Amino acid sequence: MNSGMNLHLLNRSPFSSRVHEDVLNAMGPEDQLLLIEDGVNGALGSAGHYLVGLEGRLFALREDLESRGLLGRCAESVIVVDVDGFVALTEVADKTISWF
Repeated sequence: MNSGMNLHLLNRSPFSSRVHEDVLNAMGPEDQLLLIEDGVNGALGSAGHYLVGLEGRLFALREDLESRGLLGRCAESVIVVDVDGFVALTEVADKTISWF
């Protein structure tokens, strides 16, 4: 059984899509989730109830937060990474899975 870590990329906002529910159902206990594009709306404190149980495994892309005026408005549990951090996450993951 493969117990490696997968990196899931989510580009849809939980306010306008239910794709995040499929992501959460598919994630293993070691998997990480990176919010990109409109997905960064899921990093807001007001969206915390959409992405529960991901402490230490929930990331948001800084550039997408900045372009949407959301930088500094993330929940405390969200780890903000830049493009280099994004690359580093993909390098340690066994697989990268995109959700649209």
